[in-house]
Amino acid sequence: MVTVNLGMLHYVLDHVYGALLHRTKISPPFFSRGWGGTKLVLLERMIKQLFPEVEGQNWPPTLVQPVWKTVWESQSATLREGIFRTPCDEQLLSALPPESHMARVAFLSPKSTPPHKMACVVHLAGTGDHSFERRLRLGGPLLKENIATMVLESPFYGKRRPLLQRGSKLLCVSDLLLLGRATIEEARSLLHWLDCEAGFGKMGICGLSMGGVHAAMVGALHPTPIATLPFLSPHSAVVAFCEGVLKHATAWEALRDDLAVQEAAMTLEEVRERMRNVLSLTDVTRFPIPKNPNAVIFVAATDDGYIPKHSVLQLEKAWPGSEVRWVRGGHVSSFLLHNGAFRRAIVDGLDRLEWKESPL
Repeated sequence: MVTVNLGMLHYVLDHVYGALLHRTKISPPFFSRGWGGTKLVLLERMIKQLFPEVEGQNWPPTLVQPVWKTVWESQSATLREGIFRTPCDEQLLSALPPESHMARVAFLSPKSTPPHKMACVVHLAGTGDHSFERRLRLGGPLLKENIATMVLESPFYGKRRPLLQRGSKLLCVSDLLLLGRATIEEARSLLHWLDCEAGFGKMGICGLSMGGVHAAMVGALHPTPIATLPFLSPHSAVVAFCEGVLKHATAWEALRDDLAVQEAAMTLEEVRERMRNVLSLTDVTRFPIPKNPNAVIFVAATDDGYIPKHSVLQLEKAWPGSEVRWVRGGHVSSFLLHNGAFRRAIVDGLDRLEWKESPL
């Protein structure tokens, strides 16, 4: 009789998938055009402005006013799509590719309940999630729980993807920081809109993988309690690009050559150390503890080839009161098979919040 270690199988699946996707010549690697020059310096400075010593200085965010069109309507629900100009300031806007200046959002909501008796969760994109469909499928069954779903299309993704970028393979390291900073600004503005304009009684933020890192940052920076729900997410992009499967998808030689032009010749190990230093800016444990850490639920996979367990446990340790839930599987299999666990976390996180005072 042959016994199969399912955990190892899931872990191997992640590496096989990663090898097919990233080590073959089917698609280019991440950061094939280097570090991003002066943009990288600008973004390092702008991301440092998000950290705790300036907590509260960045609120309220710019209030956006999406222009909506109805995609479909049933007896019980409505799906609308909206566009709005990204609320990023002029410095950030000038660094963004023109294709990313207009943000797109999908909004799936129940019809029969007033907003102050409903919750809404903003869903942020994981690496490679270029459309609304997967996240709308995740949120759709929550309509019966009176939970609306708002899906943001990331900068550099979908219709916001720069002309020269192939798929999800960002051209420069600065693009990763730019994507993150712009996503945070846009998500904060959407939460502000849901609160002040739409009048929702509870709110949350979630995301898978890269989207979970951004969701954790947004939850940390929000001035009032919201449900914060990172799924299959590391504590920092360092883990994804320097430890997990994506280290095989990174153009280390191009990054070394770019540094040689700018500064001095370096070994590949020194280049990786430079990457660790730059991406340490994405370390969620450096952000403030969310206002209600009990409404923070991490869902992590037991055998994740992209995200090691120690990374998830660092998040739990940094935010006392938060909860980690483990699903059996790897990164890829959990992404496909555990939507039920993600939905349960959304419902439970929102249940741990008080309802906002209803309008008179």
